[in-house]
Amino acid sequence: MLHTPITTKGRPDPTACLAQIDRITSNPLLQGSEGLCRLMKYLGEHALNFPTKHLKEYQIATEVLGRPADFDPHSDSSVRVQVGRLRNKLAEYYGSFATDDPILIEIPKGRYSLIFQTRSIPTEPASFGPLLPVPIPTAVPRFELPRGTLIAVALLAGALVAMGALGSITRRSKAGSSVMTGAGANRPQPTLEGFWGPFLHGPEEPFVVFKNASFIGNADRGMRRFDPSRDNPNQLIQHYTGVGEVMGVLELDQLFARFGSHFRVKRGGLFTVDDARGNNLIFIGSPNTSQDLNEIPSTREFVFRRVADGPHRYKRVIIDNHPRSGATDVYAAPSNMHPVEMGYAVVALERGLDPSHWTLYLEGTSTVATQGAVDFVCNVDSVGTLLNRLHVSSGAKLMPFETLLRVKIANDVPLETQLLELRLIEH
Repeated sequence: MLHTPITTKGRPDPTACLAQIDRITSNPLLQGSEGLCRLMKYLGEHALNFPTKHLKEYQIATEVLGRPADFDPHSDSSVRVQVGRLRNKLAEYYGSFATDDPILIEIPKGRYSLIFQTRSIPTEPASFGPLLPVPIPTAVPRFELPRGTLIAVALLAGALVAMGALGSITRRSKAGSSVMTGAGANRPQPTLEGFWGPFLHGPEEPFVVFKNASFIGNADRGMRRFDPSRDNPNQLIQHYTGVGEVMGVLELDQLFARFGSHFRVKRGGLFTVDDARGNNLIFIGSPNTSQDLNEIPSTREFVFRRVADGPHRYKRVIIDNHPRSGATDVYAAPSNMHPVEMGYAVVALERGLDPSHWTLYLEGTSTVATQGAVDFVCNVDSVGTLLNRLHVSSGAKLMPFETLLRVKIANDVPLETQLLELRLIEH
């Protein structure tokens, strides 16, 4: 998230602070989240009226969340979860809507209070150097660009590049797609529409949520993934998006554009359960472990785990919970097959929090395997094979399912994807 430069000019005027709270809580981002709006107003009024007194979880739980007098913060994490959701909503608001807002509001990690700061809006936009353009071709059998360019696009300045590259999708959605020109030019096969119909023609544009992993450290001392079990959440955390996730979102954008449809993009760190209610969802990247998202149904037959010991120690693998007789139950990419490698991925269609909506998971053991999963569901031949295996004829409705895929990779490009296992999910 990028803020305009902040200039502290003493404590901002309380009236202006309250006006900023009203501006945020009336924004569409928080509409429908009555609990978060109430929590924000409560935290704001307390910060302005009692700036030296620190709020406790018990006070928030009993006075705002309606918890009983015997509330125990050690066994009930509702306050931490709700404050975390509000923190994410504020980050999203200032990253998407508040380009000219005079006051910045933040919730420091580990605290239950609002911080108000006056910010100055620069007369010229901040410069971050040239960003590489991301072309969206009108028709390709497999979505590929030179790999060196992709790595630069995906990793340069972490979240900045992800927002810059994926921001082109938002701009296209607002402007409308120019891909569908002429009498049905580049029109996709009906097979693809049979699979993607609920996401293409739903009452609301679906959310595409891409993985945006957290790292600690820096380029000088080295970086590693953030581990909540041993790392301090208040230390500097960087967010990076893999090449496969970026390319997967762009490939989906190309597919949706060919149907004249659009979707909304969010990075995993900003996505909340509130966003999941009443919307179709598409997750790109290995599962999000955020506590806030535990309510969202996940895969059951093929699940991701990080192995603590054995030949696959420290690797993220896929576990088959019900393997066929004689088949392995652990799928992990081998480490000695360069330049040709194998990865594994899961494509799963599940009912949403509201059973009238759908959630599609496109998850790989690596960022390139994730791209292979997206390739699989965007290719008319592989989707046709999948529908045949599901015994879905033209016009028939899909049923929840999970598939295990093997992805052949060369030079960090998914070359071929094979369907290994397919399971229907009973509800």
